[in-house]
Amino acid sequence: MKPQITTVNRATGKLQSGSLLSRMYKHRMIYLLILPGLLYFLLFKIVPLWGLLLAFQDYNPFLGFTGSEWVGFKHFNELFASSNFYIMLRNTLAINLIALVFHFPLPILLALMLNEIRHETFKRINQSIVYLPHFLSWVVVASMTFFLLSTDVGIINKLIAQSGKDTISFLSEPNYFWGLLTAQSMWKEAGWGTIIFLAAMAGVDPQRYEAAVVDGAGRFRQIWHITLPAIRPTIIILLILRLGSMADTGFEQILLMMNPLVRSVGEVFDTYSYTYGILQGKISIGVTVGLFKGLVGLFLIVAANKIVRRLGHEGIY
Repeated sequence: MKPQITTVNRATGKLQSGSLLSRMYKHRMIYLLILPGLLYFLLFKIVPLWGLLLAFQDYNPFLGFTGSEWVGFKHFNELFASSNFYIMLRNTLAINLIALVFHFPLPILLALMLNEIRHETFKRINQSIVYLPHFLSWVVVASMTFFLLSTDVGIINKLIAQSGKDTISFLSEPNYFWGLLTAQSMWKEAGWGTIIFLAAMAGVDPQRYEAAVVDGAGRFRQIWHITLPAIRPTIIILLILRLGSMADTGFEQILLMMNPLVRSVGEVFDTYSYTYGILQGKISIGVTVGLFKGLVGLFLIVAANKIVRRLGHEGIY
């Protein structure tokens, strides 16, 4: 039996019944538009969730999922008891907190500056320039950093040496590592992050700015009282999502920049998962770390959203 859907005709006020399948066929083009996104989430987000069960097994690729031994929370206990756990936790939180303080506000500031450019051609040229670093791979960014900061061929150290001073080991000094990662991320991703904020600013009614000019408000007062309040919901949503990734770091970036001299400040959950899960073949350990990161991210998103809603703002749900 086909499921029936009852609707109300707004013109006549009468109830109408129709087959669900017939209604889907009628709007088939809309469903076809949804299909690629639906398949993406199904194949790459939903189906792989079964793999989380490997965190509760001593997984052996030769025995397979059904033949591997179930060990309960053994891998979680090993992770929390590891001497590296608190080092990884410290490094992960420190890198993300520094990025939250310095990197997160930068796209907002850059978007405000771009929004104030009145010459459209000049504005588009500047937008294209700040977008370009996003399309560079981290391999290219790491190579550029090496040629700028290394003690052997680094341009900056050559200039320092020519001035008669001792060269600085930027790439092997632990005190510089977190700041170096943040600077790389800011240069590479700040321009790309302005897209959402510029789109939010484009939705502000121009009459509000005209009224502000009549009232004698300058550009800074217009930004403070009109532009920033207009994009505040967007800022809050992105901030909540950013807090949800506090247990996650740029794996490729850290892997390329890390060396034995900075491992004490560079070892994070992602590199630990890669070392044990991929290089040493302990797949269950890698899955355990990933599950732990996911649970931490879920907790932070829920907590941040609840705090935001209690403050009277609209959260992500």
